[in-house]
Formats: sequence, structure tokens, C-alpha cells
Amino acid sequence: MVQIARFDRFPLGHFPTALEPMDRLTAHLREHHAQVPNLWIKRDDCTGLATGGNKTRKLEFLVGEAVRQEADVLITQGATQSNHARQTAAAAARAGMECKLFLEKRQVRDEEYELSGNVLLDDLLGAEIVDRVPAGTDMQQAMELLADDLRANGRRPYVIPGGGSNPLGAVGYVGCAQELESAPVAVDWVVHGTGSTGTQAGLVAGLRAMHSPARVLGISVRQPAQAQIDAVFGLAARTAALIGAEGVVAREHVLVDDRWVGQGYGVPTDAMVEAVRLVASTEGILLDPVYSGKGFAGLLGNIADGRFAASDNVVFLHTGGSAGLFGYRSAFERS
Repeated sequence: MVQIARFDRFPLGHFPTALEPMDRLTAHLREHHAQVPNLWIKRDDCTGLATGGNKTRKLEFLVGEAVRQEADVLITQGATQSNHARQTAAAAARAGMECKLFLEKRQVRDEEYELSGNVLLDDLLGAEIVDRVPAGTDMQQAMELLADDLRANGRRPYVIPGGGSNPLGAVGYVGCAQELESAPVAVDWVVHGTGSTGTQAGLVAGLRAMHSPARVLGISVRQPAQAQIDAVFGLAARTAALIGAEGVVAREHVLVDDRWVGQGYGVPTDAMVEAVRLVASTEGILLDPVYSGKGFAGLLGNIADGRFAASDNVVFLHTGGSAGLFGYRSAFERS
């Protein structure tokens, strides 16, 4: 077993998260498709940090390092309805630090999108939204400039990249890979929405380091497959090196399906809306409109394509984000 205990860690979540069968949904799909695998869901939406989500795993290690460095303020960035920004704000509150956020206007919607959902929670959690910047802004540079200003005034900032997606953050998903490898069922596939790459990179690095036969399929929510594969592979390789398993990840281990992005990151699609409604009405589980909704739409599409064997155990990794639904109410209005 890969050891990750040597890394500084600040406890934030409820782990291991549950692995639940999706019996009603599986039965429903078997009425419509000849070849449907056994469907499971890994409940990383239930990590317990301000409505939960996948970033909690990453933040345990990132905040752990920030505490070791005696930081007093966390700086991060994301889209307007960023799940990562909300969880970072909650982590800062738990650690007794300030939190400063940059939000990128990757799309223009309505007042609910700008003020409700995760944005409301950012405020309740005590974070300061430093700026709402235009799409395409160099977010890393903006954070570093703020960090420089804070240091000049005697503060001790810790900058967290978007999505918490660097090798240390991805170690959180090495931990998730360990949970999946010790699950009571033999996992053949893990499927999830892939964006900033840290979740998929950590899963791939962790599973490969343990010589697991399980495959990870990322459903891209932001960019074409080849670009996403390049980004995930690079981070997975660096993460594997960080945990002492350098060389275990090859490019062919990174699988990405980009057919479900639609018009871009955070832009609703009919398939996403249908997937959110289907999972809610059959399993009582809320997906989100940006990541898990498109990720599950991709899972359904791959089932329809016959990608999985009927005997496969396919785990959908629920990365959380249901708070974002309140910023997308108009997308779910029935005509």
C-alpha cells in the first residue's frame, strides 16, 4: 500500500466516504439498454466540509502544509460558482485563517448565478472576494501579486492553485484510490467529471502505484480530450513521483471523453439536465450542473455505447457541488 501519512495533513473531512450501489438506476437502465454494468457511487459529495465535495481531500494536504508554514491567509481562485473556492473558504475558517478569493467570469448568466449558490456560501464562510475578473485573466499571476502585497505588510499568505490541483493536492485522491482498492467489490472502472485535473491525476497515480487493474475515465467538462489528457498525465506523473512511485503512469493510462462539454465550462447542456433529473428521481442524490451532472451524462452515454461489460463494477465518483444548483435554477425550468 502506498504510504501518504508522511505528508502534513489538516483534518477537514469524513473519510472513508461511502460506496453505495445504485440499484434503482441500474434497474431502470437495464430496461432500455442490453448491456448495463453494475453501477456504484462514491459519495465524495459527503465529505462534510460546507456541503462537501472532492476538494476537501486535496485541502487536507494543502492546508496541512499551510499550517506547517504558519500561514495566516489562504488565497485561491475559481469560476463564479466555484466549489473549490467555497471549500477553501470553509477550510480557512476551520484552520483559523483568512480567505481571499478571485472569481473568474467564465460566463454571464443571471443574478442567481452571480449571487446565489456557492457565492452566497463564500460570504457566509467569511471569505473576501477580492475581485471578479474577466474570463481569460491570468489567475495565478493575480494571486501571486496579492500574495506579494500581503507579505509586504507582514502577512503570511499561502496560495492554492485553482481546484487545489498540484501534486500535493492530488495526494488527496491517492487516498481515495486506496479506499477504492480496499472496497468490498472489485472496481473495474471509475468515472467522474474531470476539470482542473487533480482528482483524475491522483486517482490514476494512486491506482497505478498499487498495480490496480481499475481504469479511470474522465468526462471532460472544460476542454478537448487531447489537451485534458496532456494536463492529467503531466500532473499524474508528478504526483506519482511525489509519493515515491515515479514512472508508474503512462500516457495510455489517462482516458478522457470530451463529448459532453457542450458549449464550454459551466454552460448547461440538455444531457446534463437529464442526468441530474434522472439520478435525483431514481436514487435521491443531487448532482451538480458543472462537474458531476456532465460527468454522469458521459457515464450514461458510454453505457449506451456499450463501453462497459455487463459484469463490470463501475463506480461514479460524485465530486459534489450541489450548492451550485441554486445558481443554475433557470437551466432546470420546465418549458
